[in-house]
Amino acid sequence: MSAILLRHDDGPVTTLTLNTPANLNALSSAMLLALDAALTALTPHTRVLILTATGRTFCAGHDLRELQALRAAPDHGRAAFTTLFSLCAAVMQRLADLPQPTIAAVQGVATAAGCQLAASCDFIVAGDTARFGVNGVNIGLFCTTPLVALSRKIPAAQAFALAATGRFLTAPEAKAQGLVTTITPTETLDLETQALAATLAAKLPAALAFGKRARHDPGLAAAYASATATMIDNLMHPMTAEGLTAFLEKRAPNWP
Repeated sequence: MSAILLRHDDGPVTTLTLNTPANLNALSSAMLLALDAALTALTPHTRVLILTATGRTFCAGHDLRELQALRAAPDHGRAAFTTLFSLCAAVMQRLADLPQPTIAAVQGVATAAGCQLAASCDFIVAGDTARFGVNGVNIGLFCTTPLVALSRKIPAAQAFALAATGRFLTAPEAKAQGLVTTITPTETLDLETQALAATLAAKLPAALAFGKRARHDPGLAAAYASATATMIDNLMHPMTAEGLTAFLEKRAPNWP
């Protein structure tokens, strides 16, 4: 498997680790393809899946430099954006549809599509300094697709308010709203995550699979299709391009 995504199997527990700390474990095309392949390759031998990351940040969302580079195409990136965000939606749905319980171990920041990735898991174990946000609006890109996952974990009105204001939730706030399952000191994040995984792995896999099937959301695919189309339209707006450029150049956007 590519070094950008590490896999470790410890008996019935499989851990996938995002391993590009230099870009804050961004969900680039390469990372999404690696995740898609890894999730597809899981077998019933895996009873519990853990998603974690190296470095100080869980995941900062999409790779903004990659998004800007895609604009060089004759269609200003529309086709490439569609491919990328459709792949992202497919990965999130594949994660939600796994029969195995899934745990996100979150340290530092989980923002935008990174928050979406964590929210797509069944459980989130968060370090006590972790923060969660869907703050793309700050650069002119409303986090429409991340809201699909987030609004299925916390009240939809609260999720929209976070996306509209760009405000972050602290770990205690995220737990109070139902996003986070457990908070632990960052130095014991791995131990707490492994303890939860061991508890789940000791259960009858078929029973957990039936439980996940019972809470399956039949509207998830349609929600992602609609949100992805809206996200592409937002990306094609010229002032969104200015917002992304300004962020990468570390300056305020020149919006009218």
